[in-house]
Amino acid sequence: MHSENAKTPAPAVELPPLELLRSFEAAARTLSFTQAAAEVFLTQSAVSRQIQQLEASLGVLLFERRHRALALTEAGRVLQRAVVESLERLRDATARLRAAPAMRQVAITTTPGFASLWLIPRLAHFTADHPLVDVRVSATLDVLDLERSRIDVAVRFVPITRGTGATLFEESVMPLCAPRIAVALHVPGDLVEQTLLTVDMPNHAEAPTVDWEPWLEVMGLSDLRMKNTMRFTQYADAVAAAVAGQGVVIGRLPLLRELVQTGQLVAPFSEGAASRRGYFIETSRRAAGNPDAQDFVRWLRVEAEAAQRG
Repeated sequence: MHSENAKTPAPAVELPPLELLRSFEAAARTLSFTQAAAEVFLTQSAVSRQIQQLEASLGVLLFERRHRALALTEAGRVLQRAVVESLERLRDATARLRAAPAMRQVAITTTPGFASLWLIPRLAHFTADHPLVDVRVSATLDVLDLERSRIDVAVRFVPITRGTGATLFEESVMPLCAPRIAVALHVPGDLVEQTLLTVDMPNHAEAPTVDWEPWLEVMGLSDLRMKNTMRFTQYADAVAAAVAGQGVVIGRLPLLRELVQTGQLVAPFSEGAASRRGYFIETSRRAAGNPDAQDFVRWLRVEAEAAQRG
């Protein structure tokens, strides 16, 4: 049973066809079916029939037919104001849409560390060559569904055995620190007197040195314990702390190659180790129809090859 206070939605009012309104606007402005017919590319009799059809659908007269003259009725003046305003808004909106250039966009997802330490410092190279392309970067540790998230390209950081798509580069690791810290590091055993800079892993049961394990295994230092630890939620923050001289971070190469080349970070020990992880490029189905996304993938590979040579 319906409540007494429930309101029944008002039925939708059917609007007159646009071609009738265009003919009416021309006739109301010129007060001549003949001139209106010339504007809308119809015959005078066709315009006259359209006005009669419009009047019949509204149930009111819009014009007073006088001898060789037309005059708007009050209802005609009301409709004229509404139609003129509506047509002007439609023309303005259409002009804006036609004038606006089609948006060209490449959407990419990757880890915060790769985005801040490798991608963003190089991104100006791509945008300089593609000034009309909007690049949207989603930096997250979440593995986003490319199709559902409307993303063209993903750069995934995963173990080598789980990598899919094209390999961008594999990773090697070694301890890195500021030059003033390095002067006290002569052999790997000297790390016991230093501060460990590390990143909290999603699985808090993992040891804080999980990122160090490939290098520690190579050096035979699996039981190494450093003096104290500073934990960060993002790898880029741990790197910033290392640059500031607050401790030693496990350096992921080639992500940090530029910091080493500029001397902001140094490798106190020359030996590195493969981390058994790497960066892989995946593309979505939508990227196949986006030439800018394909250009972006080619650009990524060229930049990676250049970084490897450097």
